[in-house]
Formats: sequence, structure tokens, C-alpha cells
Amino acid sequence: MDEPIADLDEIRALSAHLPGPDLEAGTLAATRQAQLTKPAGALGRLEELAIWLATWQARHPPRLDHPRTLVFAGNHGVAARGVSAYPAAVTAQMVQNFIAGGAAVNQLCRVFDAGLKVYEMNLDTPTADIVVEPAMSEEECAKAMAYGMMAVEPGIDALALGEMGIGNTTAAAALCGGLFGGDGEMWTGPGTGVAGAALEAKQRAVGDAIARHRPAAHDPFDMLRRLGGLELAAITGAVIAARLGRVPVVLDGFASTAAAVLYAADPHALDHCVVGHVSAEPGHRRLVERIGQRPLFDFGMRLGEGSGATLALAVLKAAAACHNGMATFAEAKISGPS
Repeated sequence: MDEPIADLDEIRALSAHLPGPDLEAGTLAATRQAQLTKPAGALGRLEELAIWLATWQARHPPRLDHPRTLVFAGNHGVAARGVSAYPAAVTAQMVQNFIAGGAAVNQLCRVFDAGLKVYEMNLDTPTADIVVEPAMSEEECAKAMAYGMMAVEPGIDALALGEMGIGNTTAAAALCGGLFGGDGEMWTGPGTGVAGAALEAKQRAVGDAIARHRPAAHDPFDMLRRLGGLELAAITGAVIAARLGRVPVVLDGFASTAAAVLYAADPHALDHCVVGHVSAEPGHRRLVERIGQRPLFDFGMRLGEGSGATLALAVLKAAAACHNGMATFAEAKISGPS
């Protein structure tokens, strides 16, 4: 981008003209896949993923030499309502843990040779309380999205997107209700582990936020401004920039998949994305079904911080390695299917 994004109208205009799949690269991948030394379809989704990688990287063979995990951290005004088991101060404390190398995502990035970058989204100034007012102004939302866009640097060949933010499953639940219908009880789960009266209070907060903002929002981007958060907006921006840069994306859990804002605007806007895993957070399963995604695995994870998406990078690496490294029937002098 030569000029920084100034407002949500520029985001809307950009999102309306996203590049489509590279069918030539996809065809080359499918052709090679049919020639590899295995029965057709024997590697299941690994075969699909190899073709998907080539299609959205716009090259064949697909490569996964420089994956990166981005974690965006933001604070939420609604956290003051006690919707999390942890205080809002934990967001900044966890950022320091990422920097020190002590979080789960650090270990996963190291073992899968993925770069990790963590971005703080104005942690000293939480978004407004979504129960009573919009989370962000138009300018704040556009600025956060632009920040996420700029984080997608040249040379990355796959992107895992995660977040850190006390209260963000509340924002994600409200955003999903705003975008796709349903009430607070339908979308709200325990998050960091709230239960009983605390969970009921969280469900009420989500329901009240949906009721306030759903009638007022005039499109999905306005819904993001009203019910999202700085880190959720940054993730959505990163998804847009990745599409423009031909970078396949792995989304993490419930809060990360709130990039479904783009799906609500255009059902093909997330075609370059896969959901890495289905979170134990109940709203996530409903969300991935609603946006037509099939998560790569279900390990009962609900940590956030890009952990599930980073773990899924191993699956993408495996898909590319099998596709690129296996011999064809002709190369191995093995008789193909009759």
C-alpha cells in the first residue's frame, strides 16, 4: 500500500476487489497430484491443501519455507463487567511472556520453524464498553485494520493469525450475533473459564450488546466497529492484506475467526483461509459451520494466542512436502492405476 488506509470506506472499496484464485497454479497442482505414487485421494485433505496452497500462493509447486504467526493484543472495555476469569492487566503481562519466549505459541513456532511477531494494540486504552456504546470510532477501527494490513510483510508464504485480549471472547460472541443472528446464550461460552453466575452475566452482556448494535449497524464493517476490538480489526486487516499479497492464511480459534466479518460482506472473501482447529469455545463450532469452513483438527484447545493455527502450519508443511517430494509413477517406474 502506498498510502495508509484513512477510513472504513477505503477498506470497503479494497474488499470489493480482492483477487481470485490462480486457476492455472491450481490446475498444475491437481495434475501433479494425480501422478504421485499413491491411490487417488489416499492422502485425503493433505491433497486438497496442497492444491489450495498452490492456488492461493499463485505458484506451483507450493512452498512453505517462511511461515509466520502474528499475534495481535488488545484490551476491551467490556472486561470491566467481569466477563473473564482474569483481570485486563493480564493482556499486557502475556505480551511480555510472548516476548520472553514463555508462552505456548513460542514453543510451537520454534518446533515448526515459524516466525513470530506480536503486536500491541494500544493496551493502555481499551475499546469502549460494547454494552453501552460502539467499541471503536470509524477512525479507530480503520486504523487498527490498516495496522493489521501492514503486519503482512513481503516474503511470508503462509500466515497463522492469533490474538491476546482479556474479554475478547465476549466481543467475538457479540460480533457473531450481530453478523449472523442469535442471542447471547447461543454464542457465549466460558472463555477463560467463567461459570455459573459469571457466565450468566457474560451472556447478558453479549445479548445486550447485540440488541443495542445489530439494528444500528449498516454493514459488516460497521458491525466490527461497534462490537469488535482493536485486535479483531487488525486480524481482519491482515486477512485482507494476505489476500492481496497471495499469502494463504490459517485462522486460530473463536476470536481469530471473527474475521468472518469479511465472509458476511462477501462469501468468497475467506477462500484463501482455512480454520486451523475447532476451539472448545462452543460458539466457534457454530461459527465455522456458518462460514462453511472445515477446521483441520479438534484437539479441545481454547488457549488463543495463535496456538491452534500455528500447530496447523505443520499440517500445511506436510501437505506441501508430500506434494513436492513424492515421486510420480513415471519417475519411480511404478505401474499406475489401470
